[in-house]
Amino acid sequence: MRVESEPLIRLAKFFVPFIIAITGIIVLQYTVGAASSAKLLLLMMVYFFPPLGKESIIPLGVSGGEITNPITGYVSIVPSINPIIMALSIAFIDIVVALFLVWNYDLAKKIPIIGNFMIKVEEKGENVEEKYGWIKPLRFIGIVLFVMVPFQGSGGMVGSIVGRLIGMTPRNTFIAISIGAVIGCLLIAMFSQVFLIFAEINITLTLILVGIIATVIIAYVVIKRIRKKIK
Repeated sequence: MRVESEPLIRLAKFFVPFIIAITGIIVLQYTVGAASSAKLLLLMMVYFFPPLGKESIIPLGVSGGEITNPITGYVSIVPSINPIIMALSIAFIDIVVALFLVWNYDLAKKIPIIGNFMIKVEEKGENVEEKYGWIKPLRFIGIVLFVMVPFQGSGGMVGSIVGRLIGMTPRNTFIAISIGAVIGCLLIAMFSQVFLIFAEINITLTLILVGIIATVIIAYVVIKRIRKKIK
């Protein structure tokens, strides 16, 4: 009886994430209303393609207002999406991707593009150990922090691969990714909202602060790359 049910379980594990994804997207579209639904759907689709990550997609969703076309002079109203809904929408993508991968990891490696990416990450075992070595001793908390902090490539897909590489169970990997995705996206949405409030009060000071933060991030990335070349 158990042997007979295995094909059904495999089919369920393959199709259930897709059903959840479609259902979730439909619910979210009705939640934000007609004015914001197209924008939300577009941002959720764009999230699948790097280099844009949650740190850029969520602020774009939260922001809104009038945009003037420099050629035609036509003024368009870009709707802003509720920060909580925007955050949960992006977290939802990471959660569904993680669910699909922890249930269908070996099968996913056969899917074009996705599979190639997964295989490349696995083949770079030494680089993964060097880059994500801090996660291994922390395990569950490490995956939560990894997904929560908006590093490029730290979403549900890479989180699932790293969880497998460090020997975590599929269940714990999925839970850790879900927690990290929700917390991380909510924090980004909150900071985005605060930024918009400050921008309305004093745009000059806000731009100066953004410039300082951007400079620090760029300096960090450059120094990190230089150290890698030296090694």
